[in-house]
Amino acid sequence: MTSDQAAEGIYLSSDPNLLNETFVYQYLREHMYWAKRLTFEMFQRSVRNSAVVVGVYKGAEQLGFARVVSDCATFAYLTDVFIVEACRGQGLSKQLMQFIIDHPQLQGLRRFMLVTEDAGGLYARYGFTPLSDAGHWMEIYRD
Repeated sequence: MTSDQAAEGIYLSSDPNLLNETFVYQYLREHMYWAKRLTFEMFQRSVRNSAVVVGVYKGAEQLGFARVVSDCATFAYLTDVFIVEACRGQGLSKQLMQFIIDHPQLQGLRRFMLVTEDAGGLYARYGFTPLSDAGHWMEIYRD
């Protein structure tokens, strides 16, 4: 799936062959506190095993990224979302989120989840809310 904004030369694509994996990996490692211990091999495996990976591009330059882990039927988890700092404030995160919400593989899901510390306002625009039954959720967490 590809979205084109020819006027600005910016487009979004879920074609994993377009990803600049080295850039995305380095960006995550440098800017995301939780990715400090992520190895390149782990990152590549995570991309390969994600149902949907989305890149934001201007020409061949990667401006943003997100991936969705999902069975494409009942459950999805959105993660690794970013727009490079120099391109923020231009509506690209909204375009990225709309692209993901509209993606054909992610329709009809019973539960679509994410974790955020500081972008709740953005995600709320697309229907995300705090957990309604957080007391029932369990996890294995390894820092």
